[in-house]
Amino acid sequence: MASFGLKDRSGIDASHLQLPPGPWQSVLAGLCARFPRIEREAWTQRFARGRVQDTNGLSLAADTPYRAGMAVRYFREVDDEPRIPFEGKILFADNDLVVADKPHFLPVTPAGRFVAETLLGRLRQQLDNPMLVPLHRIDRETAGLVLFSANPHTRSAYQSLFPRRAIEKTYEAIAPPLPALSMPHVRRSHLRAGEPFFRMCEADGVPNSETRIDVIGREPLAWRYRLQPITGRKHQLRLHMAALGAPIVNDSLYPELAMRAPDDFSRPLQLLAKALRFNDPIDGQPRSFESRHMLSTL
Repeated sequence: MASFGLKDRSGIDASHLQLPPGPWQSVLAGLCARFPRIEREAWTQRFARGRVQDTNGLSLAADTPYRAGMAVRYFREVDDEPRIPFEGKILFADNDLVVADKPHFLPVTPAGRFVAETLLGRLRQQLDNPMLVPLHRIDRETAGLVLFSANPHTRSAYQSLFPRRAIEKTYEAIAPPLPALSMPHVRRSHLRAGEPFFRMCEADGVPNSETRIDVIGREPLAWRYRLQPITGRKHQLRLHMAALGAPIVNDSLYPELAMRAPDDFSRPLQLLAKALRFNDPIDGQPRSFESRHMLSTL
């Protein structure tokens, strides 16, 4: 029987499911009922390729009897997943930390229609390190720096940098001019989940997000902005700029939803995670990293 462990050969983490009570005769039938959008043939093929397993990592047969409470793990797949034709670059790597420079359009981790095409999966293969995990996230559409923990034994030390706000994050963005706004400007607002579910919105309430905004380049039709998020809410920078009347160039979510084909790479969001600075929690040395990506010229 095949055994992949907790991750498959491409670095994708297994999903876990405890089978609920039900009348199904086999695990295959139960999974088909639990995930009706996935065709029975797709599940049958996953069983045949060892991608449905028990908790020991041993592949299950499609006719394995269904038992409520049984723990099953499986590896997600997406039919016709588009290939992302851009590569991330490793800027720094030691036994504890990896710093990668992510291109536009490549997700950091599996989500939605992207499972195999992720920065995490590619780095795990490149470095032959299945223990690699991201310490934070940036949007699929955003380019720039992402920190990864390479060592489970020191991971918590690096993770603690973020809630303590002990790491300085600097972004750059291209957006319409804001001549009426005094710069630098601090935007504070209360962000919550919006509609549809993957968008955020500003609402009444105590501010839970804060961004420092400044201008570092001015042209008649667009300015180059420096954005420094003090908090790390989902889509915070994109929403704050849109709320000020200067949505980031090529933003497909704010202020309005613009549906695009998953393989349309012609209009990258003009947002870049440009720099990260912090004192290393292991040796105390100052760390400073800067993305090599450049946004479109003004």
